[in-house]
This record gives sequence, structure tokens and C-alpha cells, in this order.
Amino acid sequence: MTTYLLKDENNVSVPLTKTSDDMVILENIGAYNGIKKYTFSSNVKSFDLSIQSSEFKGGCDGYQINKLTFTGIDIDATDEKGHYKIVLK
Repeated sequence: MTTYLLKDENNVSVPLTKTSDDMVILENIGAYNGIKKYTFSSNVKSFDLSIQSSEFKGGCDGYQINKLTFTGIDIDATDEKGHYKIVLK
């Protein structure tokens, strides 16, 4: 069984939703203006990441993730229909 934990820069746990196919959904972690740092831990991998977000300027309210930066691990993140997919192996 895989366990997951995400904490923000203030060491506060961020809610995760685990799916039946052993994936994790991180909701609303880019809902702000600026940069936030996080630490992701699991029994598979652990790494730091930062997310740069800004207000969406496309005719509706909300935020968009502009940049994902990973530290301590080589990861490719792909934007798939407005969602980022990150695969840990």
C-alpha cells in the first residue's frame, strides 16, 4: 500500500484524494497569486516542488499554474487538458 503526504511551506498538510488506480489528486494547490513551496513524501519517492500561479485572464475567475519546479528529482510534468500529470516510477 502506497502512502502519500503533501505539506506546504508552513508545514501544513494539504488534502490529497487517492484514486482506486493508485493515483493522487491534488486539488486547488495553484489557487493563489505567486509562488508556494511544497514537500511531497511517499514510500515510493520524496521531493520538493514549487508552484508559480497567477490569476486567469481568460474571461472567467480563477487561477492558472504557470510553472512547476521540482527539486531533488528528475520529473517531467505534462499538462493534459488543464490538469498536470506527474508519474513517479
